[in-house]
Amino acid sequence: MSLVFPHTFVPWFRAVAPYIHAYRGETFVVGMTGELVAAGKLNAFVQDLSIMHAMGINIVLVHGFRPQVNEQLAAKGQTSRYSHGMRVTDAIALDCAQEAAGQLRFEIEAAFSQGLPNTPMANAAVRVVSGNFLTARPVGIVDGVDFQHSGLVRKVDATAIQRALDTGAVVLLSPFGFSPTGEAFNLSMEDVATSTAIALQADKLLFVCEVAGVPENPGDPDSAIDTELALADAERMLAGKPAPTDPLDVNFYLQHCVKACQAGVERSHILPLAVDGALLQEVYTHDGIGTMVVDEKLESLREANADDIGGIIALIEPFERDGTLVKRDRTEIERDIELYSVIEHDGVIFGCAALYPYVEAKTAEMAALTVSPAVQGQGDGDRILKRVEQRAKAMGLHSIFVLTTRTMHWFIKRGFAQVDPDWLPEERKRKYNWDRRSQVLVKKL
Repeated sequence: MSLVFPHTFVPWFRAVAPYIHAYRGETFVVGMTGELVAAGKLNAFVQDLSIMHAMGINIVLVHGFRPQVNEQLAAKGQTSRYSHGMRVTDAIALDCAQEAAGQLRFEIEAAFSQGLPNTPMANAAVRVVSGNFLTARPVGIVDGVDFQHSGLVRKVDATAIQRALDTGAVVLLSPFGFSPTGEAFNLSMEDVATSTAIALQADKLLFVCEVAGVPENPGDPDSAIDTELALADAERMLAGKPAPTDPLDVNFYLQHCVKACQAGVERSHILPLAVDGALLQEVYTHDGIGTMVVDEKLESLREANADDIGGIIALIEPFERDGTLVKRDRTEIERDIELYSVIEHDGVIFGCAALYPYVEAKTAEMAALTVSPAVQGQGDGDRILKRVEQRAKAMGLHSIFVLTTRTMHWFIKRGFAQVDPDWLPEERKRKYNWDRRSQVLVKKL
């Protein structure tokens, strides 16, 4: 174990670091179904939230309580009534909902208060704030069904929630709202989480629920989960279909994800409660584990700007240390930043390359071609190469060349041919390091 652990932990922790930097100070609204608590997963889930909180993420947690209310009703000899995907809340159901909410809030606050040694909660000291942040209105009578004490979110006090987040607290919201006359309404967790995310203009809305995510092939039960779904595609999936009412239907959560993204929330997610650590896997890994709905594809191939300097340095440093790349100081990268192309995913730089033109010789050097080990083998290197070739052609150049000591075969497979160093343009030849003995490879455009 002592031999294996450092070799797995250290690279993993370094791979997570870009996400820690990217999400520090951002606000996530997390919707947790009551089924997660009923399945006995609350303590582990709260531990994961505490880790994210420790990493600098502002957390608003909205809990559901569907099975807990059903259990309370059954204990009183009552049956649960639903219509249009919402609970019909009579006076007895309202009492049951209040009891269930009070018990759940107690359990959640207790879980956040843990501090046992040798657990993720040791020294956590997470403070939980809750209150009457929600103003509600009655659902009323729909298609002849009187929903009585069931309500919808009318307003979220985003200012008060933000003030609580600024103190470093986790904000806990129960699915209850109150009218200006003091009347209580039973709300749905999905409505509360979505409305809160929109009001805060949160960076992420995440539902941890009974479904695993949106399948790539909805007609195939064994289909893989689509980890990134464009908003336009999600809208097409919902178009022309009746509003989903069953929480086991993935579209039930997808409709709320779409609503949030349409209203300015950058990303919304559907995550499986059945997978331990689903939140951490979704937030701190490249591909995640559930489905993310986003207004546009997060991965973009573009020219670099000054904001990318830190990401480029962090990407190429490991390859400079092991000798794969020639070391470049920060000043050089800052000076030449407009010569770089980058692949960015969700705010993190995963690939880059620079193009140094020698206009008189009608050629250019491609330098610092790098792809993060976390995503190697997925074709990003080819995409960057194609982008660099396009930039070179736009400059009217006839070829590009690279100097390499370790990756010669990769370039040869992509149309490069080895030449003598004397082929280099005079200006580049004067800077050639004969001790390094780099191979020179050229590709005609």
